[in-house]
Amino acid sequence: MGDSSKSQRAIANIFRICREELSDLYTVEIIDVLEQPQLAEQDKILVTPTLVKQLPPPLQRIIGDMSNTQKVLLGLDVIPKDSHRN
Repeated sequence: MGDSSKSQRAIANIFRICREELSDLYTVEIIDVLEQPQLAEQDKILVTPTLVKQLPPPLQRIIGDMSNTQKVLLGLDVIPKDSHRN
């Protein structure tokens, strides 16, 4: 991961999406694959940035800078908050 601008954008975007769409119902753990390559290998992460959703099953992986909120929510299997409004 390192300090690449794409990784930093992905981190900012996923925290924004979680804050706006999931309230307090999430936990994010950031792993720098340059510092912990064994975890990247264990989780089969081949490119960065990669978001891995572990719970609830099924496991999902989303690759990229997480800038497309709708695609991220779809990948996380989350219904956007604004879709509940009439």
